[in-house]
Amino acid sequence: MKSSVQYHNHAGTSWPKPNAVLQAAERATMASPAEWGSLFEDAHQGVARAFGVAPERMLITPSCTQALAVAIADLPWVEGDRVLSSQMEHHALVRPLAKLQGVETLHLPRGQAGPIDLNQVEEQLKAGGVRLMAMSMASNVTGELLPWKELVELSHAHGATCLLDGAQVAGWHPLDLLELGVDLFAFAGHKGPQGPSGAGGLYVRDGLVMDTPGARCGLDSCDDGPSYCDTGSVNLPALCGLAAGLAWMAREQPLEGALAALLLLREGLMQIDGVQVLGTVPGVPTCSLVLQGMTAGEAAAKLRSTGFVASGGIQCAPMAHEALGTDPDGTLRLSVGPTQGVPEAAALLSAVQGLAG
Repeated sequence: MKSSVQYHNHAGTSWPKPNAVLQAAERATMASPAEWGSLFEDAHQGVARAFGVAPERMLITPSCTQALAVAIADLPWVEGDRVLSSQMEHHALVRPLAKLQGVETLHLPRGQAGPIDLNQVEEQLKAGGVRLMAMSMASNVTGELLPWKELVELSHAHGATCLLDGAQVAGWHPLDLLELGVDLFAFAGHKGPQGPSGAGGLYVRDGLVMDTPGARCGLDSCDDGPSYCDTGSVNLPALCGLAAGLAWMAREQPLEGALAALLLLREGLMQIDGVQVLGTVPGVPTCSLVLQGMTAGEAAAKLRSTGFVASGGIQCAPMAHEALGTDPDGTLRLSVGPTQGVPEAAALLSAVQGLAG
């Protein structure tokens, strides 16, 4: 039965899931224990292959949040180290950085022409002491891309490790992590990859020094980096669904169509009196807006009453909203999914026009 709800919160969680994802997760749920090992190996290889890396370098985690926390905790920190990040980050990255002892974290302000100013990045790297550059690949509020290739190159040119939060780009953009040369990469399975909640991943570059002396338990697999001792048992149905979702996205390649629909929606929104569209042109199918005289929560609730589900609030990124001038009310965030196109975007545009009066 076709749902009467038009869903536009794909930047939060994708829905509905492709049939291939549901079938893979169901098969894993119903499988005999004798099959669990082979199901894990096949799905693990599928996920690693989607990012161009070896399975032993890809740790399956319960979420992107867990992947980021483990990656940051396991670096060999020294008192006085510095971290470069951006003002556009999700709390999943901000919070583990804030917990570091004796380490300075600098969240670079939003640039005049986009979410980050590479000149400021280079200036801070030249100042020295930066052990880690940790940034999102795309803003979960505005959908703007950060220049991740340049960030990796700059960090390495100045001896810093680079951690990229791929929560918003994984699945949508093809990513060859070996070619990119990134040191650490975290992603969520339930967004762009179309997987179920409960599985994400952490890639650790071969040869990167990781150290968790307080957590060593004598197992060889724990000596050189994060392991399942850090993240716990893998959610097998979610992992199998994740592998199926990444394969489905690679076959369908829906970014061009979804992004075209989103850009038409964004252009239409910019023509409505009383609507402010935030940020520059997005690189994933997400945008945010503010409606005059209405909080983001009120706007989302009114849209929901007419059958449109979107995100209203700060999207777990309060510093980003401070940078955009939308704190504390946040924004109405709209995102287009892989099976949505111009008709869905037009219907959503009409619904927002109705709110704006």
